[in-house]
Amino acid sequence: MQVTETLNEGLKRGYQITLPASELDAKVNEKLAEAQPQVEMKGFRKGKVPMALLKKQFGPRILGEAMQEAVDGAMSEHFEQTGDKPATQPDVQMVDGENWKEGDDVVVNMNYEALPEIPEVELKGITLEKLVVKAEESDVDEALQNLAENAQDFDAKDGAAEDGDQVVMDFVGKVDGEAFEGGSAEDYPLVLGSNSFIPGFEEQLVGATAGEEKSVTVTFPAEYGAEHLAGKEATFDCTIKEVKAPVAAKIDDELAKKYGSDDLAALRQQVVERLEAEYSGAARAVMKRQLLDELDKAVSFDLPPSLVEAEAKQIAHQLWHEENPDVQGHDHPEIETTEEHTKLAERRVRLGLLLAELGQRAEVEVTDAEMTQAIMNQARQYPGQERQFFEFVQQNEQMRQQLRAPIFEDKVVDYVFELADVSEKEVSKDDLQKAVEKLEEE
Repeated sequence: MQVTETLNEGLKRGYQITLPASELDAKVNEKLAEAQPQVEMKGFRKGKVPMALLKKQFGPRILGEAMQEAVDGAMSEHFEQTGDKPATQPDVQMVDGENWKEGDDVVVNMNYEALPEIPEVELKGITLEKLVVKAEESDVDEALQNLAENAQDFDAKDGAAEDGDQVVMDFVGKVDGEAFEGGSAEDYPLVLGSNSFIPGFEEQLVGATAGEEKSVTVTFPAEYGAEHLAGKEATFDCTIKEVKAPVAAKIDDELAKKYGSDDLAALRQQVVERLEAEYSGAARAVMKRQLLDELDKAVSFDLPPSLVEAEAKQIAHQLWHEENPDVQGHDHPEIETTEEHTKLAERRVRLGLLLAELGQRAEVEVTDAEMTQAIMNQARQYPGQERQFFEFVQQNEQMRQQLRAPIFEDKVVDYVFELADVSEKEVSKDDLQKAVEKLEEE
């Protein structure tokens, strides 16, 4: 094998690899010899087929495999010797492939962009400020009030039912004058505006009063689960027994028990912990941005143009869809990247390569348990199809990488946090909110 350098410009590399025909022929013979004991062919006993006949029968296919293995082996040997790591899949083209014939040397051109050398960063010299917010009594009271409203009760009222009220009723549903299975109930409590019944049903009960009999006519949706009712018009004869207005639950021990706490004091402590966990998460995002800004200033190295270009296109595409939310698909004009897109892409690529290198040096790994948890979290977005999602992820390496990447990045960031010089600063919730809003603006 002969390797000749054809390009060395910045991170761009080019090599011409020549594989002698004699080496390929030897590899083909070696493969045929390995297979010969197992080959059966009419007129010959198993394992006794002549090599010349095997080569005539299977040679072309074996030759193709040998060529591919030889090229892959040459590439692996090259990267091992040079220490280069390609930024993307190398472009490998066979020279004069259309005119190549058996017995000729194989000549391929290999071009790629090498990942740059990442300089060392003195992580202990990085100074960061962690914002700390304590849960105020007023915030805890507000959260408890929201819990009480969510756990609302209903008390009987006089007058007509309004949106948000609960009506307790008996009803009988009929299609073509005949009652249908599952269309009747007694003492059914329905909250108007909850959209728990067929579209159009609840609206017709607004204004109803206790003791009133009311007929409601609706049409089942075409995609309704019960095929014999889908698209059919139905009439519901309703007898309104009570009309009740919503009343927020009292903030007491009974409310606490509804939320799984022993008493109000325990529920209050849980609220404090939840609020401060939310504040901590927001503060971490702010400190992470500080860290990335510091790392971005601390290092400078050449970037693979292909990675920057791909990232810039992705940024431009994402921003275009944010500005045109009505366009769901990708049937739109080509989106041009701007200097601003490229500048942001350079930052992301630089930081991505740096964090990857820091993680590798620190031997940061994403565990199987962490991956499983990430897949489970994602699968919850597809209720009823969790199993299919798990199978899809198992068969899709790109999807696994998409789920792994943010976990790995967060673990690297936490690793740097531990080494950096971090001071705490107690601030108000409003100050933290402003800091978070600033992140979104940048």
